[in-house]
Amino acid sequence: MRFAGKVVLVTGGAQGIGRAIVRRLVEEGARVCIADVDASAGTDAVREYGERTRFVAADVAREPSVRRAVAACARWGGRLDGVVNDAALAHPEVGPPEALSLATWQKFLAVNLTGTFLVAKHAIPHLRATRGAIVNLGSTRAVMSEPHTEPYAATKGGVVALTHALAMSLGPDVRVNCISPGWIATSTFAPRARRRPPKLRRADHLQHPAGRVGEPEDVAGLCAYLLSDEARFVTGQNWVIDGGMTRKMIYV
Repeated sequence: MRFAGKVVLVTGGAQGIGRAIVRRLVEEGARVCIADVDASAGTDAVREYGERTRFVAADVAREPSVRRAVAACARWGGRLDGVVNDAALAHPEVGPPEALSLATWQKFLAVNLTGTFLVAKHAIPHLRATRGAIVNLGSTRAVMSEPHTEPYAATKGGVVALTHALAMSLGPDVRVNCISPGWIATSTFAPRARRRPPKLRRADHLQHPAGRVGEPEDVAGLCAYLLSDEARFVTGQNWVIDGGMTRKMIYV
């Protein structure tokens, strides 16, 4: 129960990796405020994880919405000890760059990168008071890509850079780290009515040096460590969690 008495805000916490992080933190004693644009999924998460959770509707791309959500979380909890920036547009393929609309590019920037900054900005005064921590969710797509994923890759690279910049600005009061997941199968942390086992092939698992595709719990465990006092000497880092894929040489 290393988070007993602690309050954490998790954006994008209604489903997927964010929802797994919420569950892990609650299991370890935290009170967790779930900020998400999906009210139905957020309400379902609160019903599943109980009275130590609260849902707050928030669009991280809009500063007034972020300001209200952070303030509501701090009022509910009476403090704020940690922030997890997980909210993001999660489907990276958008077509060839020469056909990409400026509106699509800007939408990814607004949610994935600006949203991460805005949540940190409004949480900083609360986190300074508790000597808290921020964990941002990047991606291995910050350092490797598939075709037609320019906006997603650019924003996740920005999140990695924003992380170390914030760590320098906020230290020693607030620690800031980034987790960059690889392939994580998230369907087991969908809202309960849509939950299902992931559709994975043996080949999908075998291409990972660790022997399997990642699970949301893998990321949640690392996130809990980075938020905890056990990581009090860790800041400004990008933690890749991908089963070894970014280290694997591939010859065709």
